[in-house]
Amino acid sequence: MKLANTIIIGLATATLLILGCSAKPSVSEESLGLRKSDLYTESNATRGDQTKYGTSVAGSGHKIPRAFQDAPPMIPHDTEGMLPITIDNNQCVSCHMPEVASSMGATPVPASHLTNFRPVTALSKDGQLTANGAVVTNTSSEKQEDISIKSTDGKLSNARFNCSACHAPQSEGIAVENNFKPVFTSKDGANKSSWNGAKMLEGLNTAEGK
Repeated sequence: MKLANTIIIGLATATLLILGCSAKPSVSEESLGLRKSDLYTESNATRGDQTKYGTSVAGSGHKIPRAFQDAPPMIPHDTEGMLPITIDNNQCVSCHMPEVASSMGATPVPASHLTNFRPVTALSKDGQLTANGAVVTNTSSEKQEDISIKSTDGKLSNARFNCSACHAPQSEGIAVENNFKPVFTSKDGANKSSWNGAKMLEGLNTAEGK
């Protein structure tokens, strides 16, 4: 009897497995990805929208609104020949530094780019970690004794030289529909950064009180 029961249970399990494998899937392959087309052919629908970067010369491009408050603005002009940017070859500064931006019709880099937030961190001769000359145990200390904010005297901070790390060229075409609607905290937030002056230091409580 036990053998018969075992055989019956085994047959029932096998039948369920066969039926389960042959059942029509409830989720289609096309619904799993961003492209809603046959995954086995390379049709235009499968390739998606082509990215078309702007070809207008610097100073004549159309600016699109920022994606959210204080978002890095996108580059509205052609960047052909300007990339990659290196610390020794940065054509962006020739138009966007504050002293020349107005005459070039360009957006000046904000005060945050002319400020050094990096501590001078080093190891002393006896192996102790120092930040700005003070001995620290951890450069992520809650006391923030490692933080200092220093002006660069109008020069671009070394931490900001790679403009394309945050600023991307504008392009036409929508790969994925975006329903996000930004709520700007300043009246001109769609076109201008508010990260200047006291706003730039908001929430920072450094040991030096700066």
